[in-house]
Amino acid sequence: MNRIFGWGGELLNRIGISVNKGKPKARVVARQLVWLIEERGAEVYLEPDIAAEMDRPELGLPLDQFPDRVDIVFVLGGDGTLLGIARRFAKSRVPILGFNLGHLGFLSEAEPDSLSSAVERVLAGDYIIEERMMLDAEVIRDGRVMETSVALNDVGIAKGSFSRMITCTVFMDGAYLGTYSGDGLIVSTPTGSTAYSLSCGGPIVWPGLQTLLLTPICPHSLTARPMVLPPDGILEIRVSSTHRDMGLTIDGQLGYRLEVDDIIRVSRSRSVTSLIKWKERTFFEVVRKKLQGNGGEDGWEDKK
Repeated sequence: MNRIFGWGGELLNRIGISVNKGKPKARVVARQLVWLIEERGAEVYLEPDIAAEMDRPELGLPLDQFPDRVDIVFVLGGDGTLLGIARRFAKSRVPILGFNLGHLGFLSEAEPDSLSSAVERVLAGDYIIEERMMLDAEVIRDGRVMETSVALNDVGIAKGSFSRMITCTVFMDGAYLGTYSGDGLIVSTPTGSTAYSLSCGGPIVWPGLQTLLLTPICPHSLTARPMVLPPDGILEIRVSSTHRDMGLTIDGQLGYRLEVDDIIRVSRSRSVTSLIKWKERTFFEVVRKKLQGNGGEDGWEDKK
């Protein structure tokens, strides 16, 4: 299960705000949040350029200094914005509250139309913190580690625009697991089970579980199916193809070019992402609303 603390939680009075500058509403929401936080006597920090735009340069703090100076980070954007912040702050475990300014907002907990309530709940300690499992990924070439990264959602190995397949030979803890020919493979966390893996036919995994999920991408086989694997297993995936158009993606955001016979090693990370959640909002409710487009089965929630 997730390690959860903060039920009636620890007071978080120093708040950093990270803004996705590409979202039209982000600056407006940030300005409103600054006012709400200061009105309640708490400290607030912004990235220097945003603070300058608001004529509040004294609130400026470089993002890299957030973990040392703030108790929590408000992330204004979509799921992609939150994923980037999660990787950046992975080692610090600073709690993150996402404000959904995107489309799906599966990882975000707060909405722009409930800013006052969100600030009040955080300052009153009315929340829980879920520690979400992350992945470490390494690209190994000729015995040397060429690239390293950490992921909250997933590590994807895929062909590029070239039409021909790639082959991924997978070992877990040194034991041969299987060979998959097709468009590639995804190794995801439970958090990432509702992302790329889901679109490739993988199962939805409750985020409180600790597990690795292996999902083939368009496999050229009727027997290749997603696999749920132990969290402490170390996966080594050797890639091969008759072409050179292969790549590795981290949370669908970072990319590395792969070569034939590269080995991608994926394992559970010591880092975690600490997400602020409202204690009355269940994972199943989020799945229904975000992925099924409703609040309950046959209007059940409206009848309670």
